Parts: sequence; structure tokens; C-alpha cells
Amino acid sequence: MAIIKNNKTLSAEALYHILKKEFADFVNSKLRSNLDIEYEHVYDVINILFPEIIAGIPFTITVNEDELAISNNAGESEYNTIVLEENLLEFLNQQVG
Repeated sequence: MAIIKNNKTLSAEALYHILKKEFADFVNSKLRSNLDIEYEHVYDVINILFPEIIAGIPFTITVNEDELAISNNAGESEYNTIVLEENLLEFLNQQVG
């Protein structure tokens, strides 16, 4: 689990909209890919899914006014989730750091 300080105090809903608008372009440009990314948002939890390459919910972000807690639920066994996680963390640091 990674923790990022929520310096901009973004709500889960605001972060969800930023992810939907900008994260796919960010990660696809970094990886030179065209990944399909889906998002689920319920209350203070955002799930990020890569349905074409990973079964289930690989990443969960829990948002509060002080921090974001990012969980890698897929582990290292699936499609090198470390690379996806690194890009997600970089993106989130740019948004809330």
C-alpha cells in the first residue's frame, strides 16, 4: 500500500473526474500503449480496472482530506502491475502533491 499526502484536499469525486479525463492519456503516452481503463467510484473509494489485461480490480484508491491510500490488489503476478502502479503513483503525485 502506498500513501500520498492530499495537499490539494481533493475529494474522491473530484479525483474520480480527473482520473476519468486524464489518466488514460497519461499512462498510454508513458507506456506507448492503448490500454482500456475503467473506473468505479463509491463514496471515498475509487477502483481502477484494466479489463483487457487484468481480471478483477487491480488498484483501489481510498481518499480522505489528508491522504490517498493506494492498494495494489493484483500483486506482481499479473501483467507487470509494478509499471502500472508506478505510473498511477506518478500521476496522483502530480494531481495532489
